[in-house]
Amino acid sequence: MENKGKNIEQAQASCYQQWMSIQSQRVPELKQALAQRRTHEGTADAAADDNKLRELTQNIIGDFKNYAGKRADLSHRCSSSYYAPSWNTPLENALIWMGGCRPSSFFRLVYALCGSQTEIRVTQFLRNIDGYDYSGSGGASLSDLTAEQLAKINVLHVKIIDEEEKMTKKVSSLQEDAADIPISTVAYAEEHVGEPNAMVDQALDKQEEAMATLLAEADNLRVDTLAKIIEILTPVQAGDFLMAGKKLHLSMHHWGALRDRRRRECIIDAGNDGGGEEEK
Repeated sequence: MENKGKNIEQAQASCYQQWMSIQSQRVPELKQALAQRRTHEGTADAAADDNKLRELTQNIIGDFKNYAGKRADLSHRCSSSYYAPSWNTPLENALIWMGGCRPSSFFRLVYALCGSQTEIRVTQFLRNIDGYDYSGSGGASLSDLTAEQLAKINVLHVKIIDEEEKMTKKVSSLQEDAADIPISTVAYAEEHVGEPNAMVDQALDKQEEAMATLLAEADNLRVDTLAKIIEILTPVQAGDFLMAGKKLHLSMHHWGALRDRRRRECIIDAGNDGGGEEEK
């Protein structure tokens, strides 16, 4: 049983590594497609570039759906590892919600990019007022979100937050069940702590299955939220948004690993210093 659990976790970790690899591959594809589209701004080739961007964004949504499907298959009766993944860094696990990111964080990214791109364009304008070129800027970046787009995004944001709260209540209820009958009564009645018990195994298996169902629901909400945001944005805006999201995800993993290494090095250094003082 122990080996089987280990093999399942290895499969889950491998699925995650494949997902990260796919995201890494998509970043240069998005960069190239966006650069080509901006080069052809205002020409007849722009429409064809938009179609290529739409196809790429749909492929990326497909990547996300496939990953969610694989996670759902691998989480059956072994879902708890997804709620605190060993393949994540401590930093990532500290920010995790239902086995991944909060769907509402997608909106925060849209707002952050909208603000930062607007600031950049204002700075460019102030540095070169006479030579600033306004042509071809419509819908070219998230700073160009229209009032209609912002209204749709805000309505969707409110709806997704409501869905998150419902799911959070569900997982809270499941966590409370761990202290309920029969688990609590069996634990109290045991002469030795942690003895194997068929009744407890059955209850925990049932809880694992419920957690797996919630994980699948959360993943579906993440995919659905991403797809609906993409529908609101122009092809270039969608490309910018997806590239920023992927770079953020990849960067958080690397930053977390870097901080983890620094923390381990600090512990080792402190131990060496302590040993040196004792020798003196």
